[in-house]
Amino acid sequence: MLAAPGNFRSSFMGRTGAMLLAVMALAIGALPTSGKDPAQVKSLQQLDDSVVSLVQQVSPAVVQILVTGYGTVEQRGQTALIGHQRVLGSGVIVDPDGYIVTNAHVVQGAERVRVVLFTSENSNSPHATLRSKTTTMDARVLGVETEADLALLKIEASGLPSLPFGRYADVRQGQLVFAFGSPEGLGNSVTMGVVSSVARQPDPDRPMVYIQTDAPINPGNSGGPLVDTEGRVVGINTFILSQGGGNEGLGFAIPSGVVRRIYQQLREHGHVHHETIGAAVQTITPTMAAGLGLQQDYGVIVSDVTPKGPAETAGLKVQDIILTLDGKPVINVPQFDAAFQFRADPAPLQLEVVRASEKVSVQIPVIEQHDDMDRLADSLDPAKDLVPKLGILGVQIDKDIAAMVPSLRMASGVIVAARTAFGATVDSGLETGDVIHALNGTTIISLDTLSTSIQQLKAGDPVVLQIERNGDLQFLAFEME
Repeated sequence: MLAAPGNFRSSFMGRTGAMLLAVMALAIGALPTSGKDPAQVKSLQQLDDSVVSLVQQVSPAVVQILVTGYGTVEQRGQTALIGHQRVLGSGVIVDPDGYIVTNAHVVQGAERVRVVLFTSENSNSPHATLRSKTTTMDARVLGVETEADLALLKIEASGLPSLPFGRYADVRQGQLVFAFGSPEGLGNSVTMGVVSSVARQPDPDRPMVYIQTDAPINPGNSGGPLVDTEGRVVGINTFILSQGGGNEGLGFAIPSGVVRRIYQQLREHGHVHHETIGAAVQTITPTMAAGLGLQQDYGVIVSDVTPKGPAETAGLKVQDIILTLDGKPVINVPQFDAAFQFRADPAPLQLEVVRASEKVSVQIPVIEQHDDMDRLADSLDPAKDLVPKLGILGVQIDKDIAAMVPSLRMASGVIVAARTAFGATVDSGLETGDVIHALNGTTIISLDTLSTSIQQLKAGDPVVLQIERNGDLQFLAFEME
């Protein structure tokens, strides 16, 4: 089961202690009983000094993130209950001018974001963290990329300690890594482990791959950096796999190559430019191969082609098996996605596919993908879009919104983006996704109209909302309380 960082439990001492004991055993396990070999003791001291020096180098660039805002507190079927909540996470300063990378889920629904910077009076003291100074600053969310679970924050400061990005291509299985952050709210913490897997794909049909590590990751670590022995960011901690909700040594971090690309685009544009060829692909399984009569039970198959899109125009077809992209073999979905998402060449993709036992070559231009509904969700402001008496967050339909939802029966009204778990004074029967078109026979043309009309009603007044739900018009009738 995929578990969000909010479900973790601390297990630092057990795993890190075992790691250190193992290192010590390798170093001094063969020592004679009569005394210790000075050379081996010195090696342990050098290891200890190196880790301490690394932590002192990295820690000042790691921040704690405090978020207040709205988020999902309960899910009832397809209806999300939204409530006011406080979220604690971590982040890393990647530019001295105050640019901070964290997880998107940390700042989701944020009304206010604050960043806590840690400065120790004497970093050489074993009790420096007890006397550390903290500075809390308000931060702006410059952009969010929900698909990769990344966000970029900005604080008004300069000359800050920052960390460089490491090369994902240099990450190796078994290398030492360190997870920094604020697990369980314990600021300025570090855990140690190894890279368990360089590229782990939890979902075979999604292109995202992660660095797997056994360095303990717990609540509050979300958004913190995973660094190598040179203090370079090789990943951003994001989630764990867990049966019981606690840390089981299966932590996952977003690779630095993905982080660097998204950071640059969020900083420059405020959003990520997704590129597409108008086709969807899936991983071929033995069962799929047997059922479709494919010649191979591995690789990548085209599962969908967008009508009138670049891929269809170029001649790509559903059930084509992709062999190569720009001359390079394609074995899995992440490899296919990365091959064109990270390419700098604007020329069309060169694909070689197998179709009905024949090899076919196609050239497909890459275009930018526009996801209007994502932009709509990102623009939601809980502080402004709340209708308290109805207990909903609404989005006013305008010409642009209507174009996003062409199936609307009427191009006006308010879309119920979410229900809140507080504040509602009536049981209106509204559900997420409903469109409010009228109130007591009066057409609702704006969110302000809806809020004002509801506010003017007194206890016992009848209310009839004309709504659109799943393409059908209906009335919801109730009395104000």
